[in-house]
Amino acid sequence: MVLAIRDVREHDLDAVLALNNAAGRSILALDSARLRYFYEHAEYFRVAEVDGQLAGFLIALRDGGQYDSPNYRWFGEHYPQFMYIDRIVIANNYHRHGLGRVLYCDVHSYAEVRVPLLTCEVLLEPRDDVVVLFHGTYGFQEVGQQRMGKDGPQVSLLALDLPSYAYVRETWLDKGGLPDVPWLTERSMPSPTAAGARASAGRQHP
Repeated sequence: MVLAIRDVREHDLDAVLALNNAAGRSILALDSARLRYFYEHAEYFRVAEVDGQLAGFLIALRDGGQYDSPNYRWFGEHYPQFMYIDRIVIANNYHRHGLGRVLYCDVHSYAEVRVPLLTCEVLLEPRDDVVVLFHGTYGFQEVGQQRMGKDGPQVSLLALDLPSYAYVRETWLDKGGLPDVPWLTERSMPSPTAAGARASAGRQHP
C-alpha cells in the first residue's frame, strides 16, 4: 500500500464532494459552492491517496476568516489564535486503516508551528462514541457545548493545546518567519477572481 498526503487539487473536488456526502449523518453535507469556498480559503486542505485512489481528506481553517460556521465563530469569540478542523472524511473502504490518525498527525504538525491551539467539534446528536474516544485519546478536551442553530444538533467543542508553538514563535515567527524548507511550505491558494472567471466562462456555453 502506497500512501500519500498532499494538498488538494482542483480536479479532486468532484471526488471530495462525493466522498463527503456519502459519509453519513456524522458529517454535514456539502454543496459545490461550500466546497469551492474551502478550496479557495482553507489554509489546510489535504487529501490522502492510497495507491493513487482518494481515500480521505481533512479541511482546516485559520482564525480571522469569514467562514459562517457557528462552531468556527464560537472559537473566534473565545480564542485569538487557532486552527479549526472543519471536517475529516475517510472512505468506507479505508476505515480501520489508521488514515484518520495519519491526517490528524499531519494537521497537528502543520498547526503547531503556526498557532497555539487546534480546535474542532464532535456531534453529540447523534453521538458517536468511537469519534468521541478518538479525540479524547488524541488529547482534545471539551471547552464548551452549543446547539448548531435553533433546531440543529448539540455539539461538543474541543481544543488541543500545542505547547511547541511558544518555542516556534519565540525562535522564528517573531524573528522573520519559519525556515524556508519544503515541509513547512503553506498551501498555494487559488485566485478567487480566476476561479470566478472560469465559472462565468463555463456558464456562457450551453
